[in-house]
Amino acid sequence: MCGIVGAIAQRDVSEILLEGLSRLEYRGYDSAGICTVADGKFHCLKTIEKVQALRTEVAKAGCPGGLGIAHTRWATHGGPSVVNAHPHLTERLAMCHNGIIENYQQLKDKLQAQGYQFKSQTDTEVLLCLIDSLVKTGLDTQEAFRQALLQAEGSYALALIDREHPGDLYGARRHSPLVVGLGIGENFLASDVLALLPVTRRFIYLDDGELVHITRGSVEIFNAQGQRVEKDIAESSLDAESISKGRYRHFMQKEIFEQPQALENTAMGRLSADGIAPDAISGLAQHDLSAVDNIKIVACGTSYHAGLVGKYWLEELTGLATSVEIASEYRYRKAVVKENTLFVTISQSGETADTLACLRLAKEQGYLKTLCICNVHSSSLVRESDLSLLTRAGAEIGVASTKAFVTQLLCLLLLSLYLGEVKGTLSAPRRTQLVESIKKLPALCRDALGQDEAIRQLAQEFAGKHHCLFLGRGIMYPIALEGALKLKEISYIHAEGYAAGELKHGPIALIDKDMPVVVVAPDNALLSKLLSNIEEVRARGGLLYIFSTRSLKLKNDAHSRIFTLPDADELLQPLIFTIPLQLLSYHCAVINGTDVDQPRNLAKAVTVE
Repeated sequence: MCGIVGAIAQRDVSEILLEGLSRLEYRGYDSAGICTVADGKFHCLKTIEKVQALRTEVAKAGCPGGLGIAHTRWATHGGPSVVNAHPHLTERLAMCHNGIIENYQQLKDKLQAQGYQFKSQTDTEVLLCLIDSLVKTGLDTQEAFRQALLQAEGSYALALIDREHPGDLYGARRHSPLVVGLGIGENFLASDVLALLPVTRRFIYLDDGELVHITRGSVEIFNAQGQRVEKDIAESSLDAESISKGRYRHFMQKEIFEQPQALENTAMGRLSADGIAPDAISGLAQHDLSAVDNIKIVACGTSYHAGLVGKYWLEELTGLATSVEIASEYRYRKAVVKENTLFVTISQSGETADTLACLRLAKEQGYLKTLCICNVHSSSLVRESDLSLLTRAGAEIGVASTKAFVTQLLCLLLLSLYLGEVKGTLSAPRRTQLVESIKKLPALCRDALGQDEAIRQLAQEFAGKHHCLFLGRGIMYPIALEGALKLKEISYIHAEGYAAGELKHGPIALIDKDMPVVVVAPDNALLSKLLSNIEEVRARGGLLYIFSTRSLKLKNDAHSRIFTLPDADELLQPLIFTIPLQLLSYHCAVINGTDVDQPRNLAKAVTVE
């Protein structure tokens, strides 16, 4: 969950490293550091503030050299502090690390017995000292690096430099992303292509267990046994402008308003006149899904909420039994795998540690096929799955997911349509009707975004509130969960999502005039039940904020604030009703003065367990 950048060039690399870090800050921002090599010396600066503070320090003190590494941290071992910040240094070596070395204590004990003393509480310093100890036995840096990694257990993306060899940059990965950027007379290393877009669009993606040796003019990749590996070069379609805020105050705000376009991009070329285009799902040519009888969905956080919505669609449109599990729970229990089950993973980054571990476990458990829904075509999740359905959301920088979520929902709906057609459970007229509805979805979402100013004013009423309840029924229950998650993670207002029918089984005890209750109430088959739950809140003096469809013509009263959204096919309502809840969270966070794009203690890509 940290950001790594490395560079080797004929020019000073400090500005390249700092710009790369600023583009990776969504991955972690507890501390930041940079280390370059010039005249045989390390030039290292660290801060427990954000990258801008590090940039100021570099401007004052200077960080010269054509070789360097930099890091922005999300703390795991050891709290945020200058001494725990990366890069870590020995007299000769410097290294940045993303991941967790699980056997660091055993390694540390051995190294202490050899006389090593440790300045930090990090597992990273332990691994660096292990490499250093092997260099001292006479091994060259690359071989010492390789042998140390054979002893390390856990996950890592690493960037390593040696002040005695300023023409060499080393990297390695296991269960944590790392990419090589190719330039002309200069080359780069980073944990995400976004960091390197200002300097290159040509990349090599490292696979697990691989180590890379980079010079200004060459890139050599080796497997764990030290054998050379040939890799393809990929060109990114992203550009540097795709990760700028433009006219918006925050990335999250920009990404909320990008959702109609993201949905258009996700649907583009995937809809036929009466269903889903044959090539909508990558890998279908090699993997037939007609034998699927059951579906298991595994994901974390917001992606898990998307999976919960997908369960309703899949069971309604395909008749296939579908279960949804949190990835961090699934991998630690004995699962019963039904015959002919499709294993579906969902992840924005495709590098979510728990979800990736579940995919690898699933391959040993006898699932029929594996399919991932992901936003990054080059990710580990995509490369390791039999089939993939890319969300095409574009770069999402705000830590709180918005456009990635709605495009995940659309992909799950497309998957449901495809399987409904394959299994013969969805009639041609209904398929055609749904296809036409999906085509209208971007316009409906633009309509929903028209509530922005009204919701901004509503958010004023949340100022000073400490708790909030979100209610939904049926397919809108996961949307209530997602609305609560958004509010708590960026505004720090404690919020809970509940199935509205559960209100009387406990949560109703919390209702009073100081507890806002947000209700997602579209015009659907469960509306009469939900209206009864609304009356239960009103009778206890609770203040209701009801998001409904225009056809219901609900009225404001002393206990209710009504916000109307466009009418749409019932199956599309989760996507449309998500948008005002995102806007509510955003405006509450702005009013509360929190860091909208980088909320405390969070990071965008959870690449550690």
